[in-house]
Amino acid sequence: MLAKKTQRRNKIRRRIRKSLSGTASRPRLSVFRSNKEIYAQIVNDIEGTTLAAASSRDKDIEAKGTKSEIAANVGKALAEKAKKAGIEQVAFDRGGYLYHGRVKSLADGAREGGLKF
Repeated sequence: MLAKKTQRRNKIRRRIRKSLSGTASRPRLSVFRSNKEIYAQIVNDIEGTTLAAASSRDKDIEAKGTKSEIAANVGKALAEKAKKAGIEQVAFDRGGYLYHGRVKSLADGAREGGLKF
């Protein structure tokens, strides 16, 4: 069961990544969601560098509330770090996950923090 679920997500992920790539002017906001935590990073695929990153495991992120609330806090923290790095516009990569729940909360939090996508 688990292998099939992971294979399905990876198939969707590859399909998304075919058309989506992070550049210096518009880097990619990549999301990874585990059962407990959520991670997000802004990546320049051309240079292969991570420009900003945030996760629910970071000390500065409040880990109280529902998983969706925590994901929104991660999005806001990532947007703040991106602003410091001079990034305003990104391409959103949902990583093969459905755009609802924690992934949507993270995206909404990032938009609230000032990122455009």
